Amino acid sequence: MSEAARALYARVTRGEPVGPGDADALAELVGWRLVTVDPDGPGPPIALDPQEAGRRRLDEELRDMAARAARIAAIPGVSDELGLHFERAKWRAGSGSEFLAGREQVSARIGEAVDRAESEVLTALPAGPACPDLLDDATVRASRALARGVRLRTLFGDGVRDDAAARAWASVMSGRGTRFRTLLAPFQRCVIVDRRQAFISDHVVGGDPERTAWHVMDRAFVAFVAEGFEDAWRRADVWHGDPRRAATDDGTGALTDRQREILIDTAAGVDQRITARRLNIGLRTLTKELGRLRARWGATTLAALAYQWALSPERLGAADTGGAGGDQGERGDGSGDPTG
Repeated sequence: MSEAARALYARVTRGEPVGPGDADALAELVGWRLVTVDPDGPGPPIALDPQEAGRRRLDEELRDMAARAARIAAIPGVSDELGLHFERAKWRAGSGSEFLAGREQVSARIGEAVDRAESEVLTALPAGPACPDLLDDATVRASRALARGVRLRTLFGDGVRDDAAARAWASVMSGRGTRFRTLLAPFQRCVIVDRRQAFISDHVVGGDPERTAWHVMDRAFVAFVAEGFEDAWRRADVWHGDPRRAATDDGTGALTDRQREILIDTAAGVDQRITARRLNIGLRTLTKELGRLRARWGATTLAALAYQWALSPERLGAADTGGAGGDQGERGDGSGDPTG
């Protein structure tokens, strides 16, 4: 209440006259129900009980506050309801993609997405961790995500089993809850966060695929990428950072899946660089494997090795069972790990 209205109320109680200059203050007192006037008569205003007027005013203010509080409480519900329509419209229209032109930008954007992950992160890295120097950062980020209850799954190429640093890192992170698998067959590199956004290799601009990527937010395409990951995951072998099970030195041990793939390509005359790329291993690793295989059968040339493989009971056994690559461990339903 204004000072003028308070002063006028005191004057009214003393029976002092009210002039034209008191119109605003008088209207305020009437609104508070502190005075009453006869609109048809020239008589002076009559003062009313301020205690009763105060109680009425308090009740009115409390009712108004309650109504405002109810309107405020309804705002989130309205926003959520309308937000569903907005999100559906975005899914129909697609929210586009962003080209990431350098490794630093790719790493930063993936890091931001993983740090905001709410349910799961799926990572597929055919060649294993791109940079061993970044494993410490990956460990911190993955550990934070696991602490928030985020499920992490990482799929590596089979060649990562020969990488000591990757084995040590996978062993540590497996103990913390990250799930790993390795796959001998080719698969696409990607990172999928909460099935709402994905990072995939660049097949548009034509830059270095190890340094460039696309950040995809289109819901339908992200779901498509995630299904590709799940298909590869179902075919992969569980891995906890353990080294590859190699054949025994005397040559009597069973061939590994990778050795079978190398022998198949060698017998077919496939260029070694193509074989190495397909199996996600280096030429040096491929050469070592060929050396072991030649020693196994005493083959002095690749042609002799191919001949020995053609006569090998293991090749015939693999053919009878539908080829190499059978189960080597637990195969799951695809629920569960990662940040690589």
